[in-house]
Amino acid sequence: MRRLLSLLAVLAALAVPVAAGAAPSVELEFLGQQIIPTGTQFQGTAFGGLSSIAYDEDRNVFYAFSDDQVNVRFYTLRIGVTGGVPAVQIVGVTTIRDASGQPFAPQTVDPEGLALTKDDTLVLTSEGFAARLIDPWIREFSLDGGQLRSLPLPAAFLPNATATRGVRQNLGFESAGVPPNGRFLFTGTEGALVQDGPPATLAAGSPARLLRYNLQTGKLDRQYVYWTDPIAEPPVPLTQFAVNGLVELLPLNNQFLLAMERSFSVGAPGTGNKIKLYSVELPGADDVNGFDSLATLLAGIEPVEKTLLLNLDALGLPLDNVEGMTFGPDLPDGRRSLVLVSDNNFAPAQFTQFLLFAVS
Repeated sequence: MRRLLSLLAVLAALAVPVAAGAAPSVELEFLGQQIIPTGTQFQGTAFGGLSSIAYDEDRNVFYAFSDDQVNVRFYTLRIGVTGGVPAVQIVGVTTIRDASGQPFAPQTVDPEGLALTKDDTLVLTSEGFAARLIDPWIREFSLDGGQLRSLPLPAAFLPNATATRGVRQNLGFESAGVPPNGRFLFTGTEGALVQDGPPATLAAGSPARLLRYNLQTGKLDRQYVYWTDPIAEPPVPLTQFAVNGLVELLPLNNQFLLAMERSFSVGAPGTGNKIKLYSVELPGADDVNGFDSLATLLAGIEPVEKTLLLNLDALGLPLDNVEGMTFGPDLPDGRRSLVLVSDNNFAPAQFTQFLLFAVS
């Protein structure tokens, strides 16, 4: 079923803004979905856990990072977009290797973000394991899975033994994206660093950090505050787990991005997942690069501006744990495709969900 979501989809600058500070509005049309059940096997691996996705236009394939902490890998996919429903074909799986050329040891990496660079390399992120003092990281890999370099990460992001600094458990780097000119890498924490503020609650959002790396120099050159929404629904009972955070970034250019927030509450109606897409504007936001803590500064910091584009509840579909987002190939009518994918957590009650949109 197709639904025109024009009132909900006023996107920021898909290419170059028409004027300084201006962004043309466009429309999103939902075309369809494909569900791949949990338990699907490919070349001896369980297909699933897809936390991030990127499109390789030159090869007409997609790369999807699997959130498997035992066998760190990404899948190569072909996704047909001509029939209105995404037709997903798994065509390859690639093991990610560390600097020594060996597969990562089990339970040392929490795979999350993936972005394709203009040099045909992949930037991948790991949330690490704050509870076990395993640091998060942002690293660049070849398409055959070999590690090329590690991007520097300030000490503010590294957890310590007293739990007074760094990313929180499962609230680290979920996202990764490269703008069309290939100059930068954008990533962000899912929620606030320990020393910056609390995670999202039912009553309030959380001051996550949005990072911009210069891929030519390999240096972190900007940081911004991105305020997430509060948790969308109370868990049942209230003592159960609930979370909301920034899980994906899709840069439109160097100044405007699309962002995805995912809220999940145990026991909430339906699947418990609430997914929202936002446009994000960086001009006017304060650069907080170099600050170890923002807790006493937040009242005076200008965060990035975000505008709700689409609450996926409007689709009227059961939603899985949607975490990945990328532009795909052009559709037959000339519009650009947008593909979203879910991380099924390899859980029998969940599913891998591909959602296809047309972007005017």
